Amino acid sequence: MASSTVTSAQPERPPRPNLAFRRLRGKRSPAEFAAAVRRAAREIGERVSCDARYVGRVEAGEIRCPNYAYERVFLHMFPGRTLTDLGFAPRSSVRGRQTRTAGESRGAGEPYETYDTRDTQDLNETHDDNEESDVLRRAFMTSGATVAAASLGPLGLALDAAAAGRPTRRAGTGEAGALEEAVRRIRLLDDRHGADGLYRRATAPLRTAYALLDAGASRQATADRLYTGAGELAISVGWLAHDSGRFDDARSHYAEALATARMNADAGLEAHAFCNMAFLARDAGRPREAVRAAQAAQRGARPLGSDRLMSLLALREAGGWAGLADRVGCEQALVRAQTFFERGPSDTDPEWMSFYGEAELEGLEAQCWSTLGDWPRAARHARRAADLQDPHFTRNLALYSAELADDLARGGRPDEAAGAGMRVLDLLDEVQSSRIHTMLAGTARVLLPHRRASGVSAFLDRHGALPRPA
Repeated sequence: MASSTVTSAQPERPPRPNLAFRRLRGKRSPAEFAAAVRRAAREIGERVSCDARYVGRVEAGEIRCPNYAYERVFLHMFPGRTLTDLGFAPRSSVRGRQTRTAGESRGAGEPYETYDTRDTQDLNETHDDNEESDVLRRAFMTSGATVAAASLGPLGLALDAAAAGRPTRRAGTGEAGALEEAVRRIRLLDDRHGADGLYRRATAPLRTAYALLDAGASRQATADRLYTGAGELAISVGWLAHDSGRFDDARSHYAEALATARMNADAGLEAHAFCNMAFLARDAGRPREAVRAAQAAQRGARPLGSDRLMSLLALREAGGWAGLADRVGCEQALVRAQTFFERGPSDTDPEWMSFYGEAELEGLEAQCWSTLGDWPRAARHARRAADLQDPHFTRNLALYSAELADDLARGGRPDEAAGAGMRVLDLLDEVQSSRIHTMLAGTARVLLPHRRASGVSAFLDRHGALPRPA
């Protein structure tokens, strides 16, 4: 039975199609128009992951008012027009409609959202951006399967059915969409908070995803979406295991994603799986395997036409060569990575690569030079990575700063290292990452003989007071 906060609300009227927005699209297909939106976003430095589905939802009237990021993009695309001219409702008229909590279900026939609050990611949320992180974090980190199910819509219903031992029904577009949404939500939480605490919660949706695959789909197109969604979810869960130091679990999840990709002949998913396998192999001390996995990823990714993807994969290869102490091989791979990166983004870039910009390029290069023992060069790139990083990616900001602190400490600059370490400590209230804790612990050991240097004692005392990661 619905809660009183829901039943007391006015009944939702069926959404009215946004005919003005549809006219602006003209003869372009929804996919072509979505590509134009993404290009316009890049022109003004915004991040939106607009796709044909989002365009369809706007035109159907399901999104009565876009979030601020989309608003800036649309007004850039159509200068001189207002949101009302574009067919949207005034923001003030829909502000109060997104008050439902993660545990409350939508009413029958009620659209999933009438006010789009996704400021930096296409998340299909019904909450204000400043509430979004806390709601999702509670769903994955402090609640059980019931709350997680409620927050995942149709995927959550399948999760409930699996928990009760009931057969999962054949999947439709609703389940496929919810699965894709689960991947986005997990990635958002990881970007902001790191992997520790998320991993165990994220395995429940993953089990449900593969239960949906076993149940089958009503159409081949839906089946293809389910395979891709399940594989991407396996990679996301694998990354949570990877970042929280559970390397064996990560290896298993990545292998599962690779098998899923090959069963469905999905070259993009296969390249993504090999990309993460290369990263894991490097971190696990298997550099030759890292090189081979990165090279396999590049072979599979070439037909996809994404220069940014090829750049990232070249960096994964460079990390392997650095682990093998092959400076020449590493430098050659770094040159390829830079060359591909300078060709710029394109509409063929995978959605999961939203984290990969100039900051990540600099951060990964810093890790290569650090592995090769070139601390001054590593520190220069790590500092640039931290300076360039969008504050939205809190985990990466902490990671680059931790890399900088370690490079400075090992390069004989303890006072600067302590300052960078303090900045990481300031972020640990928001970020839970075993990898970052491990890096800081190494930096602290290097700085112990320099306790009398400016700021070092304060850093060591504060680091020593940290609670040990679970």
